Amino acid sequence: MLGIFILSVALRFWGLERFNTLVFDEVYFAKFGNNYLTHTPFFNAHPPLSQYMIGIGIWIGSHIPFWHDTVNGLTGSMRSPWTYRWFNALTGSFIPVVVAAIAYQLSYRRSFAILAGLFTACDGIFLVESRYALSNIYIVIFGLLGHWFLLLALDNQNRRRSFWLIFAGIAFGASVGTKWNGLWFLSGAYLIWIVAWVIHLMHSFSNPFTSFSLKEAGGRRQEAEGRRQEVEGVSQESEARSYEAGISTYSPSSPSSQTPLQNLTQLNIFQMLFYLGIIPAFIYSIIWIPHLQLDKTYGFIAVHQQILKFHLHLGGNSSDVHPYCAAWYKWPLMTRPMAYYYQTAESITEPLPVMGPPLPAGAGQVIYDVHAMGNPFLWWFGVAAILFLIGMLVSQVVISLVKEKRFSAPATLSVDTWIALYLVINYAANLAPWVKVTRCVFIYHYMCAVVFIFLAIAWFVDQCLRSYYQQLRVLGVTITFIILAAFIFWMPIYLGLPLSPDGYKLRMWFNSWI
Repeated sequence: MLGIFILSVALRFWGLERFNTLVFDEVYFAKFGNNYLTHTPFFNAHPPLSQYMIGIGIWIGSHIPFWHDTVNGLTGSMRSPWTYRWFNALTGSFIPVVVAAIAYQLSYRRSFAILAGLFTACDGIFLVESRYALSNIYIVIFGLLGHWFLLLALDNQNRRRSFWLIFAGIAFGASVGTKWNGLWFLSGAYLIWIVAWVIHLMHSFSNPFTSFSLKEAGGRRQEAEGRRQEVEGVSQESEARSYEAGISTYSPSSPSSQTPLQNLTQLNIFQMLFYLGIIPAFIYSIIWIPHLQLDKTYGFIAVHQQILKFHLHLGGNSSDVHPYCAAWYKWPLMTRPMAYYYQTAESITEPLPVMGPPLPAGAGQVIYDVHAMGNPFLWWFGVAAILFLIGMLVSQVVISLVKEKRFSAPATLSVDTWIALYLVINYAANLAPWVKVTRCVFIYHYMCAVVFIFLAIAWFVDQCLRSYYQQLRVLGVTITFIILAAFIFWMPIYLGLPLSPDGYKLRMWFNSWI
């Protein structure tokens, strides 16, 4: 994990000041961050937390006596590009680590955690977003921290549980305080909690001889399951299904065969509403205080009305509004990524203009392109993995219907069934709300959902590598190497490295990518 983190840091900081200009939405967010330092009032179409973070980075960076070789005044003050980008680069470097921590907490399997962190570090859009003064990195990292803290809370009891639940609420509030779609991370936590209670109640009501309370049933069930799974590793029924799929879920090196998700029913409605309701709302509210003190044009309610009005009038989701508009159904297969920066030059030694259009077509011998696109094979394999998990869940329901002629929830779910539920529910929670959005949206809006795709393919590869079948182990290794090779192949358009026209075309596999 240390190696993965060092790789993430190196890729994000290498050539960070390469383009001495404002790239894509840096024309907004870098300026807004600087406005807080110069006390310049402004209207922002999003909550202000990410701009605070960028502003803090600018202030710290301006006091560091390094990396000021190039400067510009595009933010409203004379700043080097490094000052308004470095904090995002550092923050983005931690995302693979947090994803790995979630994977470990879900399963207690180190191999799953390492693969999840590695695959996340090998994605392009997260690398691109981390290298510029943009806001989406903060939505993701705070949302993921909220989920990690929730899992840590479920893994503890009493005061320690309350401690981690408070931090989960703070993180979820910070995610929403970056952009409103951070709310989907919180909705995913509520949905998996609701599903856990539904499964628990269905099992309890299906047993007419249950004479003790639901709470006692949940406690005794978990205690008995813990003792049984410590000896057996996984249930015989789950293992049988694994053999049918050719994948082994048995992990002799795991310290436990349980997952914190099995403790979801230990949280009652009042705990959820307080820790994951009131606390996030409180954090979200106080995040606005510095901004409202700076710009007194609108109050707390009025500024939200103005933000909503802005998004409602942003225009339809078509290329007539913006050439890179991409509806939600285009995101999973990455049919319409977008260029954040495109410039041409006659040679590598020629300095790029701070602002201005590229050279006429055919005149430039060197192309500098920063493309906000994921690692294609990571995304495509990830979609296949999430479909596999959905199929696994559906098959368990079908098997129950065939065997018992009715659907009944099992007394316990295997660890991998819980992981499948967690990933599918959170993926859907972060993608489904965009179905009804009519404004112009872009591929970067998919970042909150695609993280769970990375976890899904990491889980699948981990299962393949643990399989008793050599063919599946080979498949797992092959998928891993394809993802790594694809990341290296497309790296020049993530980092904005100089490419020949042929080299650029070689990486633009489809016309819709350009």
